[in-house]
Amino acid sequence: MSKMFYVTTAIDYVNGQPHLGHAYEKVVTDVIARAHRSLGQAVFFLTGTDEHGQKVQQAAQAEGATPQAYCDVLAARFQALTRKLDLANDDFIRTTEPRHKAIVAAVLNKLHAQGDIYKAPYTGWYSGKEETFLTEKDRRPDGTFDPFWGEVTQLVEENWYFRMGRDQAWLVDFIESHPDFVQPVYRRNEVLGFLRAEALEDLCISRPKARLNWGIPLPFDAQYVNYVWFDALVNYISAAAAHGDPVVRAALGLQPADPPPATSAPALTLWPADLHIVGKDILRFHAVFWPIMLKAMGLPLPGKILVHGWWQKDGEKMSKSTGNVVDPVAVIDDWGVDAFRYYVVRELDIGPDGNWTDAGFAARYHAELANGLGNLVNRSLSMLKRYREGIVPATSAELAGEVSEAVARVKADLLDHRLQAALESIWSIVTRANQYVDQTAPFKLAKDPGKAARLDEVLYNLAETCRVLAVLLWPFIPATGERIFGQLGLTGHPGRFTATAWGGLTPGHRIGEVAPLFPRRDAPARVLEPRNAS
Repeated sequence: MSKMFYVTTAIDYVNGQPHLGHAYEKVVTDVIARAHRSLGQAVFFLTGTDEHGQKVQQAAQAEGATPQAYCDVLAARFQALTRKLDLANDDFIRTTEPRHKAIVAAVLNKLHAQGDIYKAPYTGWYSGKEETFLTEKDRRPDGTFDPFWGEVTQLVEENWYFRMGRDQAWLVDFIESHPDFVQPVYRRNEVLGFLRAEALEDLCISRPKARLNWGIPLPFDAQYVNYVWFDALVNYISAAAAHGDPVVRAALGLQPADPPPATSAPALTLWPADLHIVGKDILRFHAVFWPIMLKAMGLPLPGKILVHGWWQKDGEKMSKSTGNVVDPVAVIDDWGVDAFRYYVVRELDIGPDGNWTDAGFAARYHAELANGLGNLVNRSLSMLKRYREGIVPATSAELAGEVSEAVARVKADLLDHRLQAALESIWSIVTRANQYVDQTAPFKLAKDPGKAARLDEVLYNLAETCRVLAVLLWPFIPATGERIFGQLGLTGHPGRFTATAWGGLTPGHRIGEVAPLFPRRDAPARVLEPRNAS
C-alpha cells in the first residue's frame, strides 16, 4: 500500500481534566485530516494520552487510586472528548497499552545495543513539577529557580543517558536545510536560536524505581523506569508499528510476531509522519529531542512540526482557581459542536496566542453562522421550495466564476494548513451570495410571470452555491456540511473536494426539507460553567 498522510496531535498528559487547549489542538488537526481526505488523500489521524511519570503517580496518590485506575478514568474522559468534538481520528493510543510498551522496549534495546545509551552518576537539580533535570544555566542570578519549575531539589544518583549532544551540529544543519520542518517560521528561529546559543547535553532517560515506579521499565536494567518524555514521543511510531508499518518495524528489527501488529487488518505505511501538531510549550521536545532520537533509530524525520499557541480568557491566563476557564464540553452542550469548532478555528490562526471572550463567541455565532451562513441556506432553499416546489431549475453559471476563484484560494490554503485564511475565503462566498439575494430580489421576481426565467437563474445560482459551500465547510464543521447536503436532497457525501466544480445540481432534482442550521439565540452566551470534575 502507498504511504498515507499521517497526522498527529500531541498526546495529552492525564494529570488533569481536558481543557480548551486540548480541544483546540484536536479540532485543528481534525480539520487538516478531513481536508486532506477531501482532497483525495488516504489519511491516518492519531491522538491519544500520555499516562506515565511522577505527576500522574502523585495525582493518583492524592485521589487514593492506583496509577492505572486513575489513568483509566482520565483516558476515558479524553476519549469522550474526541467523540464530543466530532473527530474523525483513526486511532487513540494510550502509553499504558502493551502495544506501546513493546515498541518503547524495542527502541531502548536497539539504542542500548548500539551504545547510544550509557549509565553515569548525576549530581544536580531536579524539578518534580516539570519532571526534568535542571542545570546551573537554569538558575537566576540570585541562585534561585524560576517559580515555573516548582520545588527544585538536589539529587545525587546514577541514571541512564541518551547520547544527544553529539548530534547538535547535524540538527542545526538539518533545520537550516529544511525550512518547513518547524512552522511558523518564528518557532523555527526559536529552535535554531536555542541550538546555536547552548551546548546540547545528553538526555537523562531514566528514573530510579526507588523514586518513581510509574513508568515503563528499562529492559536492560529493571531498577529503572523510562523518562516520561522519552516514552511519550515514541507513541508516534508505536502506533505506526501496531498497524504494521514496514518502515518502523524494519528499523527496529521487529519480526512478524515480535511484537505482532495490534490489528489483523492489512499493514499500513505511515512513517514518516507528515505532520506533528503540538503546542508551543513542548516545541523543544519535538524539534530537538525527537529528531535526534529518530536519527539514532535509523528512521526518517517527520515532514513538519506545526506549532500552535495558547488560549487566554478575557486577556488573562486561564486558571481553575480564579474560575476563568472555558469548558469545551459545556460550550458544545449549549451551542453545538460545529459552533465550537468554527469559533476556535476562525478566531485563532495556528501559531499565535488567542483570546477567548464569551461576547466574541456569541458575536461570531450570530453574525457569521446564524445570520451569514444559516440565513443564506435557509432563504435560498426556502425560496426554491416556495417558487419552484423544490425542483432545481435549469443550470446557470452567473456566480460560477466568483465561487470558483474562492474555491481555488480555499484549496491552496488547505494544502498549506492556513485554516483561518481558508475560512475567510469560504465566508467571502457566503457574503457574496447574500449580497446576490439582495441585489436580485427573487421575492420580487416571483411576482412577475414575465421574469420567470430570471428567477430560475437566481434560484439555481443560490442552490448551487449552497451545495459548493457544503463541500468546502465539511472539513471545518462536518455536521453542518452534511445537513446542507441533506436539505438539498443529495444522497452523496460532501467530503470530496472535486465536488466543488460548478454545476453539480442537476435540473429537475428535488431538494429535501429545509430547517435552520444555526437558530438565533436571544439569551447571553454562557460558556463558563465548568462541569463537576468528580
